[in-house]
Amino acid sequence: MKRFPLAFILMFTATVQSQETEQSFSTFTAAWWNVENLFDTRDDPHTADDDFTPRGSYHWTRRKLTDKINGLYKTLLQMELPDVVGLAEVENAWVMRELCNATPLREAGYRYVHYDSPDRRGIDCALLYRRDRFRVFYSKPIRVSDSASGFYTRDILQVEGVTPSGDTVVLFLNHWPSKRGGEEADLHRMRIAKKLRAQMVKLQNRYPQAAVIAMGDMNTTADEPAIADGMGFRGDTVNPDGIRNLDYRLPDDWGSHKYQGQWRYIDAVFFSGDDSWRVNKLKLIRYDYLLTAEDHRPGVRPRRTNQGPKYEGGLSDHLPLLLRISRFANIKN
Repeated sequence: MKRFPLAFILMFTATVQSQETEQSFSTFTAAWWNVENLFDTRDDPHTADDDFTPRGSYHWTRRKLTDKINGLYKTLLQMELPDVVGLAEVENAWVMRELCNATPLREAGYRYVHYDSPDRRGIDCALLYRRDRFRVFYSKPIRVSDSASGFYTRDILQVEGVTPSGDTVVLFLNHWPSKRGGEEADLHRMRIAKKLRAQMVKLQNRYPQAAVIAMGDMNTTADEPAIADGMGFRGDTVNPDGIRNLDYRLPDDWGSHKYQGQWRYIDAVFFSGDDSWRVNKLKLIRYDYLLTAEDHRPGVRPRRTNQGPKYEGGLSDHLPLLLRISRFANIKN
């Protein structure tokens, strides 16, 4: 994995900041990425992580972990060092520290927010943020597991912060239950969607001029009940609460994930903000090295870290999303 010189990183970061200073509005960039099993190599006796040890079925070694972390760093650099990066399938704080401190991301001032969730595999959502671009003043995990029925899943991670221009940004990071749980998982996704929607409305009322952003691997598409009914979109891009589903900005012939030869957008970005905010772009990141040829089908798919028992050496079975927003509140008409 190619490493970029530190001097280049610092020069690039300074250039981006200088360009923004010359503009008459504030900008903010947020990325989302399910990074597929970012595990350390140690066995945690309290979670089902046995496959991700040197003796486990994936023969997960420190060398493989280092290669993956370096690949994540390289991708974030190519994405122009987003102000914040929401991640899914992170095992613990240790791997987040490795990503922040054992790569040149430390020179860009990245820090992280992470809480352990009740998920039985031990995977969580986490936030990377550049401390010069986003000052965190509050964070918490929102429990969405149903302990009464024995259903344990990833928390929603809520993080609130302030940009250098003084704008408040509220983030909700999600990793909803997969479809492997059948009808029960469908019901839980619906319940979680309704809770997320209520939380977004609550925070928008608390901070009327803030940007409220929910990002995540929802494990469902926009036409399915959790998003259509639970989030209230019902085929529209804006729900009755003024929350926007931004995935309509993404190319129709692609997706963030591929299943049985079909691209789907199961990763989503929902946005709420007053009229001073503009959504500049939502981009699907599809660099060549994130993709590989399909097996027994035409086309390409995400290059995974492991494809079944086979080590592919890729980064994820999902592609990242990159959001750029601006606030024009200080411009005089």
